[in-house]
Amino acid sequence: MRAIIYNEFGGAEVLALGHTDKPVPGPGEVRVKVVTVGVNPLDYKQRYGWVEQFYPTTFPAVPGLEFAGVVDAIGDAEGDGPDGDPADALAVGDEVFGLTSTGAYAEYALAADIVRKPAALSFEAAAALPVAGETAQRVLDLLGLRKGETLLLHGAAGAVGQIAVQLAVALGASVVGTASPANHDFLRSLGAVPVAYGAGLADRVRAAAPQGVDAVFDAAGQDALPVSIALLGGTTDRIITIADMHAADHGVVFSAGGTPPEKVRAVLAAHARLAVEGRLAVPVVETFALADAAKAQELSEAGHVRGKLVIKI
Repeated sequence: MRAIIYNEFGGAEVLALGHTDKPVPGPGEVRVKVVTVGVNPLDYKQRYGWVEQFYPTTFPAVPGLEFAGVVDAIGDAEGDGPDGDPADALAVGDEVFGLTSTGAYAEYALAADIVRKPAALSFEAAAALPVAGETAQRVLDLLGLRKGETLLLHGAAGAVGQIAVQLAVALGASVVGTASPANHDFLRSLGAVPVAYGAGLADRVRAAAPQGVDAVFDAAGQDALPVSIALLGGTTDRIITIADMHAADHGVVFSAGGTPPEKVRAVLAAHARLAVEGRLAVPVVETFALADAAKAQELSEAGHVRGKLVIKI
């Protein structure tokens, strides 16, 4: 099968379109013919080797965590699927989306956690939803955000940030979101109060939220943690980052997964329903051919992408 493959850590130039063996589903495993793939910042961070403590790499490696496609094969009926998900709950031909255990930038992938794709949800939107949606939900749950509280969200216009804004607003929380001025009207449309990042951020946040900040979700990195700690009066109890690899130096939690598989699948299904009902927007800003995967990762790495980049196989 065709796949994007890399054999060493480095820049986007290490990515190459090649051929590798089609994965064979084991007992209870599901193989999917991939239709679309979501591109995430984690993809280029893995490519550089920056997150090895969380996501160890075995070469040759196929990048990509999330995808949408069609069930192509199901392994031996004996036993259960990944993490107890019965393989016989799905059939060949079912449209699905979720996370893969073998790399998504490929024509075929083995499923890790998948659910059926609603017919009304496009393959592009479905591939854009799993990582950003699960990450946003996980961090909000870990923060224990409640109705009436105020959340400071760094990187609010990114894919994770957008979904987190919508989920927090639906919960009844107020959201102050950092973003470049070009994204401020967009964030207002989602229900957030936008502020520009950079020097003087603390004063701008205090002006936007005179009631104070209850919790901080850092989806941007870029030295957002010191000012966040100051805004919370010196405590780190309710600050979580998914972007600052030096979080431990500040006594801040770095969240990199760990959600039980059954919870992941429940979140995927719930977010898909919200998207179909028009209550959760999943904007896809650009699509790429598989051969242009390096261009997609370069754009992701450059930052300032408002939404998701998607590869069409």
